[in-house]
Amino acid sequence: MIRIFLSIVFSFLLVNCSFNENSRIWNNKNKELENNKKTKNTKTILDKKKETPKEFNSTLKLNLSKIITNNDIFDNQNNFGVQNYSGKLNKINSYKFSRFNEPEQLNFQPLFLSNSLIFFDHKGSVIKYDNNGKILWKKNNYNKLEKKSNPKLSFSRNGNNLIVADNLSKFYLINIDTGELIWSKRNVYPFNSEIKTLKDKFFIVDLKNILRCFYIKDGSECWSLKTENSLTVSNSKNSLILDEKLVIFSNIVGDITAVDFNTGFIIWQLPTQSSEIINETYNFKISRLVSDNKDIFFSNSKNELYSINKKNGSVNWINKVRSHLTPILVGDLIMTISDGGYLYVIDKIQGNIIRINDILKDYKIKKRKFVKPTGFSISQKNIYVGTNNGKLKVIELNTGNNVQDINISRETISKPFIFNENLFVIKNGAIIKYE
Repeated sequence: MIRIFLSIVFSFLLVNCSFNENSRIWNNKNKELENNKKTKNTKTILDKKKETPKEFNSTLKLNLSKIITNNDIFDNQNNFGVQNYSGKLNKINSYKFSRFNEPEQLNFQPLFLSNSLIFFDHKGSVIKYDNNGKILWKKNNYNKLEKKSNPKLSFSRNGNNLIVADNLSKFYLINIDTGELIWSKRNVYPFNSEIKTLKDKFFIVDLKNILRCFYIKDGSECWSLKTENSLTVSNSKNSLILDEKLVIFSNIVGDITAVDFNTGFIIWQLPTQSSEIINETYNFKISRLVSDNKDIFFSNSKNELYSINKKNGSVNWINKVRSHLTPILVGDLIMTISDGGYLYVIDKIQGNIIRINDILKDYKIKKRKFVKPTGFSISQKNIYVGTNNGKLKVIELNTGNNVQDINISRETISKPFIFNENLFVIKNGAIIKYE
């Protein structure tokens, strides 16, 4: 009887586990992942679980005199490169808004216009400022209950239209000049990514890892694509890049998927993590995707910096860098800052590490473990790094040396943004503008 009983139980488990296509147990994703990671260009410099505090070629000077600067703040491939900023760092203005309840989370981006700026406050009010910080209009499209939930907004522009999506599952279109509501809709799930627009469509990913395509005119859905979901809610945003043929996006379990722009059909998919990630996505973070139109670059909190082919999703190389910050392409180089405060300069083609500088070495060991970079931007002379202890660090681009620390807040500040030859930093309650 015991043998019969065990045989029945084993058969039951086999039937219920083996044919679930989302389980990753019997599919080829893990095999593909391991094969993709075994590339000859993979270079290991850090331990898998803990970053080793070690500089490399720290005195090497880079010759970047011929690098072309970029004045754009919008790029559907997130390739902003070196931006034009003189580095005077004279505070000239501030754009004030009501404080957020969670000051440690300032991973939002203002919408920069030629003569104005758009941001939001803790109740979800959309605010348009002029260049002097004066409010041109302020509109709120939420009821009392929604306001208490402190909506977090993402913006994208299409001509005279402002597309807004939030973490409460609401998305709507308003007139940029007047702030008047054109239409408003609600998704099944909250949104969890940046918004990208092209032609008559916009694209966004929700918390269930579903890429959704909507028509800008009326907010109707043109198509959607569901990818593998996790068992926990992520603490990280998904990212998208697009062109006229492909929409490429990340999800919270580390899959990178390319789909046809018009139909939503999958062109290729690259799983970067094993099946265990499904249970631990809250602590898993992935950077924004960045592309030079040939390859795609991104890193994650699992100590991996990837270069993959944009056309077919094959892995060019993987290097050991633990970072959820957006890498920046500087000519044939990649620059990124690890979660532990190390500035990496990497050869974009082969993935070889050229230089590592410790930008937090002025902190004592006990204190530095609490200091984390929040993001960075690069000008023709310097790298500007925001931190969670309210400092803006200025690093010389060619040498990697720390030039200056500016105290902006006692709390977290955002990544610095460069636009129109000015630098902007978000602190809780205001956006500070420097010339």
